[in-house]
Amino acid sequence: MPPSSREAPIMGETQLAPYRVTARNIAIASENKIHDDAVARQFGFAGGLVPGVEVYAYMTHAAVEHWGRAWLEHGTAECRFLKPVYDGEQVTVTGKVANGGLDLAVATEAGVCAGGRAGLPGGASSSSDGFEPILPPATRPAADEQTLAPGTRLGTTPFRPSAEFAARYLADVAETHPIYARDRLCHPGILLRLCNWALTQNVVLGPWIHAGSTVRNFAVARVGDELAVRALVTANYERKGHRMVDLDALILANGHTPVAGIAHTAIWRPRQRAPHTT
Repeated sequence: MPPSSREAPIMGETQLAPYRVTARNIAIASENKIHDDAVARQFGFAGGLVPGVEVYAYMTHAAVEHWGRAWLEHGTAECRFLKPVYDGEQVTVTGKVANGGLDLAVATEAGVCAGGRAGLPGGASSSSDGFEPILPPATRPAADEQTLAPGTRLGTTPFRPSAEFAARYLADVAETHPIYARDRLCHPGILLRLCNWALTQNVVLGPWIHAGSTVRNFAVARVGDELAVRALVTANYERKGHRMVDLDALILANGHTPVAGIAHTAIWRPRQRAPHTT
């Protein structure tokens, strides 16, 4: 198939036309103060971090531009966050068709800030077997090695995104693809944010950082669907002084339809922060 007008062949490969967006830190008021300028600077950053889920949201534009709705229905994605993205920065997303998928990169003037890959394998199916339904505790305990121990099950309060919420999110991430408003679909960034909620609705965290995710889509999520996450802590470990946690998460729509399976990694206690600090 010849490349579309939005693609250009380069040395036997196909490079997608760059996608540019102005980054916005939409989590300034979040409980996670890594998005607050003053707190983030205490950790050595230039300012509050644009959330990783929004950087992922920018990346997914290339996959939907390339494959359309099929990617939302059964596509895959990997994202790794390498450098911070700050509010107001000009972000460029590039995609290169290689080995049947898309190699993706997000860059600012500071260089490549995130990398990953998207794919479109054959149709996949999943079930909720092994993912027990669970609601967050009435009182959240502090995050530590015990409350986030491997084998711990986490859940979220069911969430039903309204048309207003979905439209506001599209504006917040400056999404220009028409498929979401036209087909009343939830943006992939909303879905990844639910995995953050699997942490924040179950434990009290200090400043923390989303490090990366691997996503496999099973179905589209529609505006008005009741969405919930069932997750399992698979690892809690130290890496380069950070305390890390890995989740195996399943997003369900309306209590029974698997929407996405996500391996989610977060730095729940950055190395710049002493363990006793509150």
